[in-house]
Amino acid sequence: MRIITRPDFDGIVCAVLLCEALDIDEQIYWVEPNMMHTGQVEVHNRDIITNLAYHPNCLLWFDHHVTNRVAVPFNGAFKIAPSAAGIVFDFLNRLDPGKNSKDNAGIASRVRKFKRDYTELAAAADKIDSAQLTLHEVEHPEKYPYVMLAMTIFSHISADEPYWNRLVELLRKHEIREVLKDPEVKQRIKASLKRNKTYASLLKKHTVFNRHISITDFRSFKKEPTGNRFLVFSLFPGSSVNVKIRHHDEDREKIIASIGRNIFNSRCHVNAGLLCARFEGGGHFGAGSCTFHVSKTDEYLSIILDTLLKNQPPATTPPDDKNALKD
Repeated sequence: MRIITRPDFDGIVCAVLLCEALDIDEQIYWVEPNMMHTGQVEVHNRDIITNLAYHPNCLLWFDHHVTNRVAVPFNGAFKIAPSAAGIVFDFLNRLDPGKNSKDNAGIASRVRKFKRDYTELAAAADKIDSAQLTLHEVEHPEKYPYVMLAMTIFSHISADEPYWNRLVELLRKHEIREVLKDPEVKQRIKASLKRNKTYASLLKKHTVFNRHISITDFRSFKKEPTGNRFLVFSLFPGSSVNVKIRHHDEDREKIIASIGRNIFNSRCHVNAGLLCARFEGGGHFGAGSCTFHVSKTDEYLSIILDTLLKNQPPATTPPDDKNALKD
């Protein structure tokens, strides 16, 4: 079996739980959401997809993004929830090892009981992936172990794949305090804290206001600046939503636009994920992103900004999406 997931904290925790409970005999396949949406990922019948869009070839699928909901039968679990890891954790805990389950592709007979208690880890994934953070946690992540660890993970840097795999192994074996003592983790934490200072300066320089929208334009950079993704909300508390625009790091012909509702206020009524789904992307109620050809930039951004300025909720909201949370 193989895990296909995205390289963020939620995806890493999903991988930890699945590796502990099942015989994963192939290397984790780390992919970006846009790769799934555009059919770039070859999926086999022994693959477990988590935190990404559904594919009919997979053995199991777990997800929580409103824009990834499917209307076909599948094995696994989907619901609007704070994290995909929380869904995986609940699913595996509900299975009775040693008993077959027709509803879940007979997976129950293959599940091992967890050797450690991962309740705290799953709860951390819920908290971080849904952005249920305080201002103090955003401004002082070094005081909060899971928040700090999550900020060392940058999904768009493919060269970091060995680090993602290392975190999976560390979190399988150790409590968070021990994980933070790992030499590479310590080095990345130090680098992240330094990077956050630079990132804050760049946000101030490259962000403008359009009424209640803060717009961060990083298109002038060859590589996207990285840092604490929640800093923009503490730096620009008057905005209800942020739109970040940048070039794809590996393909200058592509633009990535991200929409994030300010986690410290609730004045934005637009479903970010559903809005991004109109422009080759997707996401959650509170956050979404879309990747498109550079030639579509003016057209797409004009509609996105106009929609956010009008600040109206969608005409129809899925019944179970009322509490959809930030990615």
